[in-house]
Amino acid sequence: MEVTQINADGLKREFRVVLAGTDLAGKVEGQLAEFQAKARIPGFRPGKVPVSHLKRLYGRSILAEVVQEAINEANKKIIEDNQLQLAVNPKIEFAEDSREIEKVFSQQADLAFTVAVEVLPKIEVGSLEDLEVERPVAKVTDEEVEQALAKLAEQNRAYEPKGDEAAAAPTDKATLDFTGKIDGELFAGGKGENVDVILGAGSLLPDFETQIVGMKIGQERTFPVVFPENYSVKHLAGKTATFEVVLKNLATASERAIDDEFAKGFGLENLSALKDRLRETIERDFSRASRAKWKRGLLDALDERYQFNVPEGMLQQEFAGIWKTVENEQKQSGRSFEDEKTTEEAARAEYFKIAERRVRLGLLLAEIGQKAEVTVSDDEVNQALAQRARAFPGQEQAIWNYYQKNPQALAEIRAPLFEEKVIDYIVSQARVIEKSVPKEELFEIDEEKSEQPSGTTTAELG
Repeated sequence: MEVTQINADGLKREFRVVLAGTDLAGKVEGQLAEFQAKARIPGFRPGKVPVSHLKRLYGRSILAEVVQEAINEANKKIIEDNQLQLAVNPKIEFAEDSREIEKVFSQQADLAFTVAVEVLPKIEVGSLEDLEVERPVAKVTDEEVEQALAKLAEQNRAYEPKGDEAAAAPTDKATLDFTGKIDGELFAGGKGENVDVILGAGSLLPDFETQIVGMKIGQERTFPVVFPENYSVKHLAGKTATFEVVLKNLATASERAIDDEFAKGFGLENLSALKDRLRETIERDFSRASRAKWKRGLLDALDERYQFNVPEGMLQQEFAGIWKTVENEQKQSGRSFEDEKTTEEAARAEYFKIAERRVRLGLLLAEIGQKAEVTVSDDEVNQALAQRARAFPGQEQAIWNYYQKNPQALAEIRAPLFEEKVIDYIVSQARVIEKSVPKEELFEIDEEKSEQPSGTTTAELG
């Protein structure tokens, strides 16, 4: 085997590999000889099939196996001899002239091909001690605990049937059948039977719930409802639907005392213990929101500090995944780039930047994690997998088996665990500045889509 580097351009390397025809022929002959000893072909005695006949029947397939094995050996030699860290799988190119391949098969020529690879960039991380991370924090007030307590009581109120002649009023629980149509056509999600709705709670569109107020049991009503322009289901946004509604049942909420007995219904000793539990829950919510905020700021800072070229193959893979998601969302919503006040070209450019950022951050976090010897144990992966499986009641074992049998899928479980550990390590090295903010700012939604590193990158390198 003769391997020669013929090109080096940035992160790309190209090698020419020549496999001697005599070596290939020898390996093919050797496999044919082994095959001859156990071949069972009609018209020939066992073990007596002529090698020439076997070659006519199986020579090409055996040569293909021999060549594939030689390609694997060549790739291994290229990586080891040049101490390369590959970003994506090598690309193999043979001569397009079929006559050259025929010459190799007939032992008249050597087999030559090229191996194109992309390597990972060398990243100089340096010290992280001068990196500043602003951590927003919000204090849980007694008022917020009381609001959470009132909401909990509201969600657990008992309801008593109202009389047949009673009219639906705000806070009542109405049981409905409804059918919604747009331009005379039933739309997905527009039909429901025996649906319980707490009027005024906002589980359905306010305009819909308002129309129910005043109805009596057994009464039918038809009315239009306009979906908001920013409605979550894009293909319904801004559309007017006509609903036919039947009120099946009606119940009114009974008063419920918020006291020690109420707390005992949740397995707690008294009302004070319930308030403490609610405070802890709110604090966890605040902590998660804070982490999302400062993590985004940290990733922004890392993206600004570390600029390096990323492998084109990884970039194209990441972009392809993002763009597929965009296309699927458009297909489901029925909206176009024009509806979003942009063009496909502009959208591609924007998402390409997002893909580049994700790959760069993924490579950077992988490098930092490797140097810091960050690891994710099998127990941690199994705990995360068990949590994911519990999200599919009745299918837990099937979900568990799927991930255990698919290393790539299991890597998708490991990747975010690794990422969060690396983030924690970086913060432990950086200078953290706490900033008190109101709750509203803590939960303010950031519409940017580029904050997450590429999970695939992190999984593969971590």
